Amino acid sequence: MTKKIWMLVIALFCVLSVHAQKQTGQFTKAQESDPQAKAVLDKLKKKYQGYQSLELAFTLEIELPDQKKEVQQGKIAKQGKKYRVDLASQSVICDGTALWLVLHNNKEVQINNLPDPSTDENILSPEALFSFYDKGKFVYSLVNEATVAGKVVQEIEFKPLDKGSEYAKFRLTVDKAAVTVVSMKAFGKDASRYTVKMGALTPNKTFAADFFSFSKSKFPGYRVEDLRD
Repeated sequence: MTKKIWMLVIALFCVLSVHAQKQTGQFTKAQESDPQAKAVLDKLKKKYQGYQSLELAFTLEIELPDQKKEVQQGKIAKQGKKYRVDLASQSVICDGTALWLVLHNNKEVQINNLPDPSTDENILSPEALFSFYDKGKFVYSLVNEATVAGKVVQEIEFKPLDKGSEYAKFRLTVDKAAVTVVSMKAFGKDASRYTVKMGALTPNKTFAADFFSFSKSKFPGYRVEDLRD
């Protein structure tokens, strides 16, 4: 569960700054990119990469088969290669050299090396944060454009080329006029659904010097496990 949650949240953050590949059932190669979808993603990339730093509020909805929908509020912040994601139950803190996964319910902290960006299991590395869709593992396409609550939104669907992926597809919804992400939804093959809905964006925010650093004094009573090599 923890891995799935963070994969979705980080996947959303990735789309704010990266190139992507395209998608629809008829495509079998990432290079078969939908020009319309690519144009939308390029605009997103240009806008979000223009910020020196940013903070985004979001709502995470978790829908599992035969279970009540769970809703969590969170924030994600970025400054250079440093980033931080905070939810009520979990936090991820990355200072650009290591990664701390804080499990609040268990009062546990796991310290990890930054994963190698050339590997597949590197979702939480700063490098992967901005190259997740550039690795040729997805196809994508612009599948819909509609007016919702007076705003024109565009939907781009990403499908993994790996048949063994636990996800059937991802759906990104973009505000066309504002060039901002509205939401990102992941569709699990097990009928699970994970949706991140965007809230307030604060661009070029100034953060405290230690905001992207882990300090044990900030988490009294937490057990710290160093999993670095």
